[in-house]
Formats: sequence, C-alpha cells, structure tokens
Amino acid sequence: MKTFSTDRLNPQRIARRRITFFSSIFVLTSLATWFMADLLWRGGLDGIEIALLILFVILFAHIATGFCMAMIGFFVVNRGGDSCRIVNTVDWAAVKDPPLAGTAVIVPIANEDVSRVFEGLRVIYRSVQEARQLEYFDFFILSDSNQPNQWIQEEVAWVELCKQVGGFGRIFYRKRRQAINRKSGNVADFLRRWGRNYRYMAVLDADSLMTGQALVRLVAMMEKNPAVGIIQTAPRIVNGVTLYARLQQFANRLYSPLFLAGLNYWQQHDGNYWGHNAIIRVQPFMEHCCLPDLPGREPFGGRILSHDFVEAALMRKAGWQVWLAPDLEGSYEEGPPTLIDSAKRDRRWCQGNMQHNWLLFARGFRPINRVHLFLGIMGYVASPLWLLFLLLSSINVFGVVTSGGFTALPESYTSVFGYTVEVPEALTLFAFTMLLLFLPKALSVIVTLRDRELTAAFGGPPRLAASTLLEAAASVLIAPVNMLFNSKFVLFTLLGQGVSWITQRRGPGEDDTDWREAILTHAWHTAIGLVWGVSAFILVPQFFWWLSPVLAGLVFSIPLSIFLSKAGFGRGAERLGLFLTPEESRPSYELERLRQNLAECYQHLRPIEPLRDDYGLLQAVLDPYVNAVHVSLLRQRRPSENSREYFLHLRQRLLTEGPAGLTGREKMALLLDADSLIWLHRELWRLPAGALAGWWRLAMRQYNVLTATPVTALYR
Repeated sequence: MKTFSTDRLNPQRIARRRITFFSSIFVLTSLATWFMADLLWRGGLDGIEIALLILFVILFAHIATGFCMAMIGFFVVNRGGDSCRIVNTVDWAAVKDPPLAGTAVIVPIANEDVSRVFEGLRVIYRSVQEARQLEYFDFFILSDSNQPNQWIQEEVAWVELCKQVGGFGRIFYRKRRQAINRKSGNVADFLRRWGRNYRYMAVLDADSLMTGQALVRLVAMMEKNPAVGIIQTAPRIVNGVTLYARLQQFANRLYSPLFLAGLNYWQQHDGNYWGHNAIIRVQPFMEHCCLPDLPGREPFGGRILSHDFVEAALMRKAGWQVWLAPDLEGSYEEGPPTLIDSAKRDRRWCQGNMQHNWLLFARGFRPINRVHLFLGIMGYVASPLWLLFLLLSSINVFGVVTSGGFTALPESYTSVFGYTVEVPEALTLFAFTMLLLFLPKALSVIVTLRDRELTAAFGGPPRLAASTLLEAAASVLIAPVNMLFNSKFVLFTLLGQGVSWITQRRGPGEDDTDWREAILTHAWHTAIGLVWGVSAFILVPQFFWWLSPVLAGLVFSIPLSIFLSKAGFGRGAERLGLFLTPEESRPSYELERLRQNLAECYQHLRPIEPLRDDYGLLQAVLDPYVNAVHVSLLRQRRPSENSREYFLHLRQRLLTEGPAGLTGREKMALLLDADSLIWLHRELWRLPAGALAGWWRLAMRQYNVLTATPVTALYR
C-alpha cells in the first residue's frame, strides 16, 4: 500500500483542492442566481423581490456546498480513493503489531440506559482483549447521573462487569458530585485527575461502540503521526428498530461515503471534531483546549454547549493537525428512535451552534475552522431562512392576486413568486435545484451497485432501489417538519430561552410516539400547513401545487410521526428487506455480541411497580453487598453539626415514611453521605417490621426474588 506522511503535506495541492471546491460552489450558485434574477426582475425589483433574491442566494449556496462535496467524493471514490488519508500513513499489511501507547477509553454518561452502557463496554473490552493489546488501554465510565436509580445501578453494574471480565485495575468508575459544565466539564475533570497518565484518550458516547481493531489502529496512527492532535472517525448508525431509526441508518450508510470522501478531500489536516468516536492526544488537548466562557448569559453566552467544534479549532490554532478517518471500519453509534426525539436533540445542538457566532471571528482561528463553525450555524439558520423565503413568496403571490394583477393563465404559463413566466423557464430552475438535492443519492446507489458484495449486503439491487426511493420520499415529507422545528429553536434561542440537558432515549421498547405526544408536538405544524395550503389553493391554485411537497409534510405531520415511530413497522420493513445495511445483514462480531447480550438483559424480570421508582435507593440501603460497594466509592467527609442533624432527620423520615416522603434532592443527599448509608443499612435490618414504613416491608419480602435477576438487566 502506498503511504504518505502528514509531516510533508503539500500546501499547493491543498490550496488547489480548496479552490476547486469553493469555486464549484460559486459557479453553481452564480448560475442559479442568474436564473432566479431573470425570473424576478422582469417587472422591476421591489423590496420583496430583493429579499427573495438574497435569501435564494444564501439557501442555494448551502445546497451547492453539499452537492459539491458529494461530487468531489464521487470523483475521489471513482479513481480508487484519496491518497491523502490519515489511514494511509501506516502500511497495515507490513505492520502486524504497530507500536502503541497508554490510552484511556472514556465514556461520559448522564442518566443513560445502564445495560446498554456496560454491555457496550463489555464488548469493547473483550474486543481489545482479543486483539491482544489490552495492556495499553484503560477504561473509564464518567458519570454525571443525578437519578438515584441510575447512580446505584451504574455502581453495581461496574463491579459486576469487573468481576466477570477481570477488569479491576483497568475499568474504572467515577461519579461527580456536581455536574459542572456537562459533558465537557466531565472530560475536563477526568483530565485533571488522570490525564497525565495517558498519551491518548478515545472519547465515546453512551451509545458508541468501537472494535478493538479500530481502537488499536487509531492509536497506531497517532503514534505514526506525532503532529496530529485529533483523529475523528465516521461512526455508522446501527441498531435502529423503529422505521424512523432504520431510515436514518440506511441513509447514513448509503450516502455518507461520498460526502465524507469529499469532506476529507478539501479539509485535509484542518478537520473537525464531533465529540465522540475520536482519539485525542492528551497533552496538547489539556494545554490548549480549555473552553472559555462566552460573553453574556445563555443562550448566546455562558458555557459553550457544542464544545467539540471549538476544541478542534483550538487544537488547530495551537498548530496540531486534526484529521478525519472516513474509511476506518469498526466505529458505530445509535440514533434517536423517533422524529420527536431527534427534534429534542436538535434543540440542544441548535443553541450550541448558535453560540459559535461569537467565535467566527475569534483571533487565531484557521480559515477552515471558521468555515466549519459557519456551516454548523447554517445547518440550523437555513431552516428559518427557507421558511422566510417561502413566506415572502406567498406574500408576493397573494399581493398580486388581491391587487387584481393576476388573471387565469394558459397551460403553457405558471406563476412563480407572483410573476407570470413560461413553464420551461420555471421548470429549469426547479429541475436544477432538484438535481443538486437528489443526484448525490443516485450516484451513491451507482457506486454501491458496482460492488456486488456490498449490494447484496444492502438486500440486492431491487431492494436497494426501492429503499432509496422510499427514503427519498420520506425525506421530502420530513424536511418541512424539521424546517419548522429548527425555525422555532433558532427563534427561541434569539429570544434568550436556553435549554436543559435531555438524555437521549435509547434501546428497544423506548420507541413508539403516542398520539397525545404527537398531537401536542405537531399540532402547530398541521395548523400552519392547513391555513397556508387552503389560502394558496383558493387564491392561486398554480402556486399551491408548487408548495404541495412542503404542505404535505406539515399537514400529515401527526400521522407521519406516529407511523415512523412504530417498531412494528420497522421490523416489517426488515422482513421485507427494506432499509437494510451491511452492519445489519452482515454484522461484525462485536455488533452481534452486543445485540445478543442486550436481548438477554431486556428479557429478565424487573422490579415490581411499587419498588421500581426507588429501586436504586432500596439496593443501596438494604443489600449488604451494594451498600458496601456504594460506601466504598464515596469520598469521606466530615459534616458540620448542622449537617449531622439534617441527615439524622432525613434518615428517620426515610425509614418511617418510605422514599415517597423525600424529594429527589433529599434522596441524593443521603446517597452522598457515607455515614447515613451505613446507619440506614444497620437500622433497617435491626428494627422490627412495625417500626418501618410499609414500602420497606414490601421491599424486604420481594428483595430475594429481585436479587436473582442480573443487576444490569433490571432497568433499560
């Protein structure tokens, strides 16, 4: 294999690549702008027409950026791949045991599905062990969970995992007392305590999975390239159950190779960091990537939410390279199960990206990092701009009608933005736009069909074609719904409404959207679509048909959201061979092992209903083993006299009233106090049943049954 060195990057070649990419965007945007201007200025440009033209230029440039990235990716893939890739710096055929260094695999979590987290870590640990490189890796679960059940469940699952795989001294668990600065603060806390013990850290999310070979290769690439600070993998979305999740993972797997190849082509060593499934050189990250507080208050100021883009920019500012490894196999993640869950996640991401407005002109940032920040902002700002474009178009058309300037048109003419034009001219611009949107999808299918083995993994040519057409149709319906979601998020951010951290729903069973949630979430989408559509149909039927793709998604958003959230429909599509991916039809050993482990976990008995909500507290107080584990992990503190009285009062209430008599904050306070846990355990087993709340009497009767169940399987 031909290798290259990142130390000898050719600046002229990189400049030519970037000139090609950005010039292509400019040419396409200029051509479309000429068509649009020709349609608008025939009757003279007024304020609305000027605004429409400006919005069109911005929106079309955004579309052209993705199109050019895919076209360049198609060119790169067609010629056999890009020689300038980070994976090409190591000759894998010649190097069987590449030199490695101490690496921490960290998994920051907050109120996540305990079974998924620890079974995922079990699979990663075993995979590294089977790669015979375990001596170089340590594993850290970094918890910010603030729910008693989650906290205790995590501790017990950690102990059980370490016992089962022999992981004591190599798998570590830490629970922060205060979740300061969310995930970035959790990582910073790890680095302050243990960072200097490791040369690298591999950052994973709660739903991430990486094979041992992928981790070994990441470390080997870092060792080979001492100027590289971050290598970001391109995780593939897996384990989708609902129809929405399966659509997303199919689109990710089929279309992303072209876009990623094009992205790597022009960004090269000025890459980005996506926050997970990446490896980082610890020392420069600690020295240069401390996140500043932004001026002002949230949502625009304060602590940075989308920390990853900023950390990549800071790493590049310090002179360290950041690379994307788009073709590294063995990196996976999971996506949100429903359209509504996806919107909840986007709400937080929107605010984080909007904060980057402060940093677009930050001193010392590289131009390409400013481009990354700008594209992240545009990913959300494009939605309100598109909405504004459609609204201004409607106002323009309705204004012409109400002023009496509109008459019935011959079949060879139509109305576009209030102007009477010949159908071929309007259709030319429309077809040009559709070409940019859908040609990359068609080319992705063509590239896939050239590989018979890969095509078979997608279900064969007929099923691949059918899946692509159905995914394209679904994306057309979903796009206007996401447009309104993101427009609302941007507006709320501008109005100063911040967001709270919402744990993403994961795992089987947490999928279906009920009708009440769908109606409450999408009612305003439906209302806007109906009012807009009826008005357009009454006033200008021709304009209504131009808007119909947008209106259809809005009007049918409630049943669409319900339909896409159904796991039954997702499984039905799987049985028909639709939306298959290679990771599903031919899963890696690690993926298959994870699915089997989770299937066993989720089949086990769960706590009976009266005990479910406080089962973690029950374990920590009642079970001698869990009590000892929990107390041993707490930092010993000497409370003040007032604190002692407060804790004594809480202990008595817990025993006599049961957990229902305490608030969540009070339960967490008890769980953080080692003396209280020791006292409660002793008193619970010492006192007669009549002195205890009925909840505790039920708990003691049922606990023998519950302890027969594997602890990691009691909750999702």
